Amino acid sequence: MQMITPYKIKKAALYFMHFGPKEFMNHLLDRLEPEDIPYNSWFEAHKASESELLRQRKAALSGPVFSLVVPVYMTEEEYLAEMVESVLAQTYGRWELLIADASDKPWPEGKRSAEEVIKACAEKEPRIRYQKLAINAGIAGNTNAAVSMAKGDYLAFLDHDDLIAPNALYLFAEAAVGGADMIYSDEDKIRGKNKEHFQPHFKPDFNLDLLRSNNYITHFLAVRRSLAGPDPFDPSMNGAQDYDFIFRMSEKAGKIVHIPEVLYHWRTHEASTADNPMAKQYAYEAGKRAIEGNLKRSNTQGKVELLPDYGFYRVRYPVIGKPLVSIIIPNRDQAPMLKKCVEALDRTGYRHYEVIIIENGSREKATFDLYRELKEDPKIRFLRWKKPFNYSAINNFGARHAKGDYLVFMNNDVRVSVSSEWLSEMLGMCQREDVGVVGARLYYPNNTIQHAGIVIGIGGVAGAMFVDLPRGRSGYMHKAAVIQDLSAVTAALMMVKKKTFFDVSGFSEELAVAFNDVDFCLKAARGTGLRIVYDPYVEAYHDESRTRGPEDSPEKKRRFQNEIEYMRTNWIDILKNGDPNYNRNLSLKKWNYSLKA
Repeated sequence: MQMITPYKIKKAALYFMHFGPKEFMNHLLDRLEPEDIPYNSWFEAHKASESELLRQRKAALSGPVFSLVVPVYMTEEEYLAEMVESVLAQTYGRWELLIADASDKPWPEGKRSAEEVIKACAEKEPRIRYQKLAINAGIAGNTNAAVSMAKGDYLAFLDHDDLIAPNALYLFAEAAVGGADMIYSDEDKIRGKNKEHFQPHFKPDFNLDLLRSNNYITHFLAVRRSLAGPDPFDPSMNGAQDYDFIFRMSEKAGKIVHIPEVLYHWRTHEASTADNPMAKQYAYEAGKRAIEGNLKRSNTQGKVELLPDYGFYRVRYPVIGKPLVSIIIPNRDQAPMLKKCVEALDRTGYRHYEVIIIENGSREKATFDLYRELKEDPKIRFLRWKKPFNYSAINNFGARHAKGDYLVFMNNDVRVSVSSEWLSEMLGMCQREDVGVVGARLYYPNNTIQHAGIVIGIGGVAGAMFVDLPRGRSGYMHKAAVIQDLSAVTAALMMVKKKTFFDVSGFSEELAVAFNDVDFCLKAARGTGLRIVYDPYVEAYHDESRTRGPEDSPEKKRRFQNEIEYMRTNWIDILKNGDPNYNRNLSLKKWNYSLKA
């Protein structure tokens, strides 16, 4: 257990004042979420073994030269020396360490200066080069000074008091040999003399919408030097110069490779941003400008907002024009539930929509009484599906009769009563040229999460994330609460461009009940190259599967097994290789981003 110190008490008080009591408690509960598997011991068991490190040293991999760029400012002797040692320990030897020192204050009595530490190392190691800067030009300017010394093929970036794993450059070199223009890895934090590892950040492959929500890439990062050019860091972006740089490099890179290994270790101490994000509040305004720059360069309209969580952002995409949206709702009886669903729609702020209710096998008088009542609304149309229930076929039927350019698939047990702006939020997102499908955050009636996006492989085929997490909690790395690209979202509430829908032939009718939305999203992403976006600002309540009932009859169980087999046959590549929007180090048996045993 960590010691409670005056610093930590002060830090907690600042957070309490910033968030208020309710949000502070939610953040505290997220932070105190018990680890199913203690990370420090997991890391020790999964880091590269001595035999693997020896194999890499003997492999003599012929790859590029990495220029490790390190701006230094008044770094403590111990931390600086350990950073250099972590570079010297690399199993891949084609590197140069470039240090630009902007220290401009007297050093404490009895402490060696950064210059003394580095020069002592450079005397023994010619791959280390040092430059004492005449002025402190800020983090961007100082980094550019280090870059100006580079002769390598790739630039890699290392903070002056952090560490890299001994196999980091070897794995990066393998990716570079494979044609990568930009490479990044997973990371964690270390504290104390014994370098306890904690708070691992297991990242997805490149994810533009997640990057617009938070600089999830950070470290360890390398890019082709030719891609970066001279003076690659913008001094006007100090505090978020790396965020801005990552955006600009990702816009230019042909191939971006993510290595799902913990290869970078942030050191935490009282002055470090890794431990105290409030230490650099100016950086968050700069981060906002970094996102705005990316939107402008990609010709995307959007308004960037700072979130209360430091370093996290929301982009609001405006609705362009007044396109018609067709909301398609299959229904069988359950009149009170359907009435709540439709009444909630009437409170929607964006009014240019139609509702298509598809009747399928209702028998109760109350249902047909409600239909007669709803027919008086000019926005509502009715269709009749006379065949047996098949979710995919029913929705395909509805889509063929839809007049709108955007389709919303909605279950009759969904109530979008959380916010009147849900439809304009979805539409603004879906109108982006690079987006095909938009999903929502759904809650059970007891205010716990039912759906916060879907990961392929969870539970064997696919599963919703953060099930039963209380509303207001943000989950692992805020994943329940930020916009991001995912491989699939639920069709219980999902918007699709009509063109995208028909380009991939709609829902696969072989999937009558299960996995049809997952299959559709995978088809849409593979077939059109468009993004599947999880938007947590679209919120609704979902009384899951009340119309269909439980899957407990022999016939239903057989059908479900056939649908599992269909998914395994058609999507074996992603099931075998892993969801690119997840991480192979995370569990496929749980839905809260737990470590894989």
